[in-house]
Amino acid sequence: MASPMVHPAMMRNCACIQNAPMDPIWSLQSEVMKILASPRRLEILHLLADEPKEVGRLAEEMGITQPNVSQHLAVMRAAGIVEAERDGREVRYHLTDPEVIDACNLMRGVLMRRLARLGELSERPTTSDERARPNEGATPSDRATPSDRATPSDRAAPSDRATPSDRATPSDRAAPTASSVGAGHGSSR
Repeated sequence: MASPMVHPAMMRNCACIQNAPMDPIWSLQSEVMKILASPRRLEILHLLADEPKEVGRLAEEMGITQPNVSQHLAVMRAAGIVEAERDGREVRYHLTDPEVIDACNLMRGVLMRRLARLGELSERPTTSDERARPNEGATPSDRATPSDRATPSDRAAPSDRATPSDRATPSDRAAPTASSVGAGHGSSR
């Protein structure tokens, strides 16, 4: 089969032109990872790690409907992640390979460490001086945080801007009364 005509400029700029053969295990792993991308399926996986369980018991432990659990199990069964065993009228599901839990726990550990690092980074000051003297020598505009500053999208459209008749007069700017303080109309800074 002939390859499609590709513009020479595209060959220089696009890395996906080469279709080098790929080990099929990458495709299989990708398919399994897609199936395990569902938080509910991960929950099922962990519940089945301890012992085989029936759909009704899984539904009860998860707090979702039996049809919902059955749908997830059908997808997991088609991928070879779980198997069903019939015992009379009962059908119990179990993990095809218990080591899949080890792989999930390994990834969970990676994510927990990542979250811990991100938490540590968010607690660190940018420089050693910022935490010690955040506003020393700053003007009021310097003290505004990025969220306090208006962005172009925050600014009012021309039709929304106040007209001279809309602006407050000196009598409108009277000192706050006891009843107006804490009414939730001002900033708490």
